[in-house]
Amino acid sequence: MKIKVKLFATLREKREKEMDLEIHETTTPGDILDLLGIPQSEVAIIMINGRHSKLNASLTENDTLAFFPAVGGG
Repeated sequence: MKIKVKLFATLREKREKEMDLEIHETTTPGDILDLLGIPQSEVAIIMINGRHSKLNASLTENDTLAFFPAVGGG
């Protein structure tokens, strides 16, 4: 099945900011992070179709998965 993955802020460094992936139906957001070489500790927010999600959530055809890092400021 196909999904769209979006990366934000520092997670985009040396990676595409948006990509279409063909995945197995049991693939989770955590599996996608592993595939992209992104440590889970670098991700603060996971969203599927604009709703907060978790690393072990189920994905379905045409979902949009977004990863956001922790953001600091002063």
